[in-house]
Amino acid sequence: MSATPAPAPSPSSALDEDPVFALHRGGKMAVRSTVKVDTAEQLSLAYTPGVARVCTAIAEDPSLADEYTWASRTVAVVTDGTAVLGLGDIGPTAALPVMEGKAILFKEFADIDAVPICLDTTDVDALVETVVRLAPSFGGINLEDISAPRCFEIEDRLRAALDIPVFHDDQHGTAIVALAALRNAARFTGRELSELRAVVAGAGASGIAVSRILIEAGIGDIAVADSKGMLHTDREDLNPVKAALALDSNAAGYTGSVEQALRGADVFIGLSGATVAESAIATMAEGAIVFALSNPTPEVAPAVAAQYARIVATGRSDFPNQINNVLAFPGIFRGAFDARATTVTEGMKLAAAEAIADVIGADELRADYIVPSPFDTRVAPAVAAAVAEQARRDGVARR
Repeated sequence: MSATPAPAPSPSSALDEDPVFALHRGGKMAVRSTVKVDTAEQLSLAYTPGVARVCTAIAEDPSLADEYTWASRTVAVVTDGTAVLGLGDIGPTAALPVMEGKAILFKEFADIDAVPICLDTTDVDALVETVVRLAPSFGGINLEDISAPRCFEIEDRLRAALDIPVFHDDQHGTAIVALAALRNAARFTGRELSELRAVVAGAGASGIAVSRILIEAGIGDIAVADSKGMLHTDREDLNPVKAALALDSNAAGYTGSVEQALRGADVFIGLSGATVAESAIATMAEGAIVFALSNPTPEVAPAVAAQYARIVATGRSDFPNQINNVLAFPGIFRGAFDARATTVTEGMKLAAAEAIADVIGADELRADYIVPSPFDTRVAPAVAAAVAEQARRDGVARR
């Protein structure tokens, strides 16, 4: 008995004249067997009666599932479709092409199998309960495109409930790559992170996470703004996540707009989708660093920012210095799996950022090359090795 691929659906829409739609017809994924089942003997080994012996052994020693099932090398890519790319709350069905894309990136860059799971609920309790019930089938959970501030609670609760890595990529993937890029930008301009004052526009999932990891890494000072202005301790309209960040940031006490805070700032990081005036970028310090990361429309046009900044990065692939999460998440999960880590620690995230930055040697570093290409084959192995080693140092590795 051998499996044969299902025939591809025949084109039935004018949409297929667009190569993007043509590529997506029938989906971007399939499940393939890793063993042959084309004789009675093979069938008896892969399924009944042989499989019962494996099931019995796992029932007696659940840790054997790591070796005798796919769980330890498979990630669930989970969303509720409430914050998809720049499209917003488009629902779970419309989010599926993105989750399929994420899954094939896991396979392509780290040889990790991944399953897209789009949940038809926006209730935090229901989402957490569903993922916990699904977790025995997977070695890790990658949360994706879940709106803030719900995403913070969901991740925290899943991390507490599960003994496998749980990673919200919109937060931590962006943060890790941004830190790697800023390390190299500082190195290129002859400064340390501790000498830099940064302004972040955007206090959603990625803005909060970027700010947190930069604080952890020792940024000199960082001030963060949401749509109503700078986060500071006198504001009474902040949710608990923003209020906690206000306590740990903005040492200079900015209370006005992003534009006011940018005067004399060394770094601007945009994660808001809003625009920032050219006149504000012009007031930044000499040798400024601008990361305009909103996609597809950066907060300030790269060509405009380059008139005033020494280094410019975006979230787009058609400009230099793309801050792309694919530099982080495949290697992070590969390293966590290799170490059989029970969680992803802050130390593992910092180790990943350092590994990404160090892929670019001192002789390679340029103003338009502060992060490696997503297709640089050195990246995922370097990240995986650093993450696995840090997991052992942090005491969360099982091997």
